[in-house]
Amino acid sequence: MCGIIGIVGKESVSAQLYDGLTLLQHRGQDAAGIATCHEGRLVLRRGAGLVTDVFKAGDMQGLLGNMGIGHVRYPTAGTSGQAEAQPFYVNSPYGIVMGHNGNLTNADALQRELFESDLRHINTRSDSEVLLNVFAHELQDLRPSTVLTPDMIFSTVAAVHRRCKGAYAVIGLVVGRGVFAFRDPLGIRPAVIGHRVTDAGTEYAIASESVALQGLGFALLRDIEPGEAVYIDADGNLHAQQCAENPALSPCIFEFVYLARPDSIIDKISVYKSRLRMGEKLAKRIVDLRPDHDIDVVIPIPDTSRTAALEVAFNLGVKYREGFIKNRYIGRTFIMPGQQLRKKSVRQKLSPIDLEFKGKNVLLVDDSIVRGTTSNQIVQMARDAGARKVYMASAAPPVKFPNVYGIDMPAAEELIAHNRSDEQIQELIGADWLVYQTVDDLVEAVRYEKHPIDQFESGCFTGDYITGDVDSDYLDSLQKQRADNAKQLNVGDDDLMLL
Repeated sequence: MCGIIGIVGKESVSAQLYDGLTLLQHRGQDAAGIATCHEGRLVLRRGAGLVTDVFKAGDMQGLLGNMGIGHVRYPTAGTSGQAEAQPFYVNSPYGIVMGHNGNLTNADALQRELFESDLRHINTRSDSEVLLNVFAHELQDLRPSTVLTPDMIFSTVAAVHRRCKGAYAVIGLVVGRGVFAFRDPLGIRPAVIGHRVTDAGTEYAIASESVALQGLGFALLRDIEPGEAVYIDADGNLHAQQCAENPALSPCIFEFVYLARPDSIIDKISVYKSRLRMGEKLAKRIVDLRPDHDIDVVIPIPDTSRTAALEVAFNLGVKYREGFIKNRYIGRTFIMPGQQLRKKSVRQKLSPIDLEFKGKNVLLVDDSIVRGTTSNQIVQMARDAGARKVYMASAAPPVKFPNVYGIDMPAAEELIAHNRSDEQIQELIGADWLVYQTVDDLVEAVRYEKHPIDQFESGCFTGDYITGDVDSDYLDSLQKQRADNAKQLNVGDDDLMLL
């Protein structure tokens, strides 16, 4: 999970890119980067940390130009920090920078091809650098002239689709020429495009989520379609073309459960409304399984579960209360590397309001239960605050399998639901009872009748991976990369680069 943004405007775009990345900060807290183009030169600044940590006043003054791209990253494998901060850069052809949200399932094979056949060197363990070099090689193979045409971009993206497997939403900039973006043929990761009419002409922006466009004053035009590429040239002209042979929209359903902001629209579906429907479905399941429940109060585990918890309380006919106060200066524990850091962060992140728990039977609602680290501690916090009984409900089904398309759902052995029954999980987290959403109910909650989607990527719940190329060998390799003991910090030079 990462966040991408790109803007082609009529004036300097660096401040807008900065603001857009802060609106996408929930998608990655490990590193951030911005690249702009000014008078034929690329200016790139990237570093480890939050957007506010990476970019200072002097950096913003140096990021000149009326077109640029930005990226916020959270690591799914390998190292974290500056070494793999994006965007990545290659100088030929033209000079290209690229940011990527997703994960290539054939990255190792592609890296061998790049080295042995394409004669390109990959300097990190990031599949985003692999993707950039595949793109650059395919564009170079067109024997480009000094003029870069939209058809050249579209032919290049078509070749990328033929070679690359997995999930990818991509934003890129070709120095002095324009900004391009594309999604994989299944549209697993999101990307939207918007525009803004000014006195100087029309400006365009591309982002992972509509909330970034809205916050910058851009009107949402539409989602970038699965397999589609868009290209906005330096003069502000928008070009778009379908570049995949058999596109089929299959978005990641976990975007709606947890990753996206509730005020975003993804593939024409309101994230907020989908979470309301998750709450409706979850309440019905609780009634089916626990018709004689004695719940006194429903309390969400902030923040993502609030919307679903409100609807659970309403449909159960019990009180909804805010029982935990969140420290907003602690990041999302789900995406923090290292079990010890996650455990430490839960107590720092949440503080209970004792009077909402004392002597009550409390239903805690969470968006999902992944490792179980936070759930166990939160249940205990509720008991320490005086709750008589503590029940837990998850708006998502049990997470039993790793996500292979760009979300750090870790090695299977680290997932609390892997090879365990609901009763065993209930005991491990210390709840008096536990209720999960079903996969079918989750799909129906997200699927919107006016814009129905035939299928979602839901492999972390079902073990069925939609690209069809994920086998046990791949999962074993992924486990070695994603296990907590494989993560390491690698922070390097983060100076402003003039290229």
